Amino acid sequence: MDFKGASALVTGAASGIGASVARQLAAAGAHVVVADVQVDKGTALAEEIGGVFAEVDVTRTEQIQAAVETALSLAPLRAAVCSAGIGPAQRTIGRDSEFESAHDLALYRKVIEINLIGTFDTIRLAATAISRSEPDADGERGAIVALASVAAFDGQIGQAAYASSKGGIVGLTLPVARDLSAAGIRLSTVAPGLIDTPIYGEGEKAEEFKAKLGESVLFPKRLGRPDELARMVLECLANPYMNGSVVRVDGGIRMPPK
Repeated sequence: MDFKGASALVTGAASGIGASVARQLAAAGAHVVVADVQVDKGTALAEEIGGVFAEVDVTRTEQIQAAVETALSLAPLRAAVCSAGIGPAQRTIGRDSEFESAHDLALYRKVIEINLIGTFDTIRLAATAISRSEPDADGERGAIVALASVAAFDGQIGQAAYASSKGGIVGLTLPVARDLSAAGIRLSTVAPGLIDTPIYGEGEKAEEFKAKLGESVLFPKRLGRPDELARMVLECLANPYMNGSVVRVDGGIRMPPK
């Protein structure tokens, strides 16, 4: 797929993997809508890459739809990337065996609402807009990539909510790809491993912690870089034979229980 003259929507685009994806899409010629709840960072990135910022909380359908409509106003929408997500950790039961210490159900719902339902909502709205584009010679109108995690397969202690949400994304990939095939739209999912993003903080202690984490990666023994993940996301978008699959990008890591 040629990104030149097309628009692309990226949620969770203000930092980390989403920001790298937005930069690479813009470099490939796309008009990028940077969608995020972080207004300052998102606006700065949009200005940097010549895109447009849209304030989007993916639990708000009207905000996602507004961002999709913004993309349509720029050019035909042919690409969307669902990168918005959160990853709080909490054990299923507490050490004191009290009901009050069990996993906060409101937190569980929040993670599912943002990571899983927000992803599906973005897919269904973006795909609706993509379906209006003119097909190419192969009948393709566009492509979408969702971001899962290796936690979908190797969820650790305390990751019940996060792993559930990412496992749900893995589970929807093939059936939704089948749904979208009638409109000439592809869907793939990328499952990152340990990636060097702002979630780990900054400073000397953060760097020491990340170096220790990197020792558990098969090879290379370091955290992945956001640009490495973004390259795979763009390949899934651009490669016309990538569809309905989940690709791990993790340096060969298999996560231990903790």
